[in-house]
Amino acid sequence: MDVELTAEDRLTLESERLCLDFANTLDWHASPHPVEGLPGYADLVRWSAGIGLVTEPHARQLARQAAARPLPARAALRRSVALREAIYRTFSARAHGYRPVAEDVGLIASRAADAQAHLRLTQQADGFAWRLVVSDDSLEAPLLAIARSAADLLTSPLGNRVGECADERGCGWLFLDTSRNHSRRWCAMKDCGNRAKARRHYRRSLRATPSA
Repeated sequence: MDVELTAEDRLTLESERLCLDFANTLDWHASPHPVEGLPGYADLVRWSAGIGLVTEPHARQLARQAAARPLPARAALRRSVALREAIYRTFSARAHGYRPVAEDVGLIASRAADAQAHLRLTQQADGFAWRLVVSDDSLEAPLLAIARSAADLLTSPLGNRVGECADERGCGWLFLDTSRNHSRRWCAMKDCGNRAKARRHYRRSLRATPSA
């Protein structure tokens, strides 16, 4: 049986793009001590189901496949993490005005080409659309959708609107900057933004304090 992955605009995403949310599964990405959010294949499945990338029945099927085929599951996770890091480095470089590494772009292109082979033209109520359809026992089902998302964003004008949190501790969170003047600097004002604001206030107070 084939399983049709949910369209990206219907997913529950924090950064508005699937590939960016996936890059953010490594917390404190730009710091010396990042925190892994996907230590095992089961975590990849839970993350995929949590955002709606795969259905709950599909997630259970993937979990069963991973339990029955642990070595292929670990290999699929390694390939997924390699893609995640290529996505992070590519968009981080662009956010800072640098040219991405060719090997990273090549990996994204290769995975996106794999996804292209699974695209199907489907008829909808308001017209036609390309949909990504994969076998429900494919351990790399989430990987294909993520790669397609990365390629779509890189080739879109919005690719130039990707920013990286400016927190000096190395938050590394990627986001789509939809502000009018392209001025967003933080993953969230309530988190790193508030910390930076408090730090600036403290420094100003020190400068304003008269010397004894």
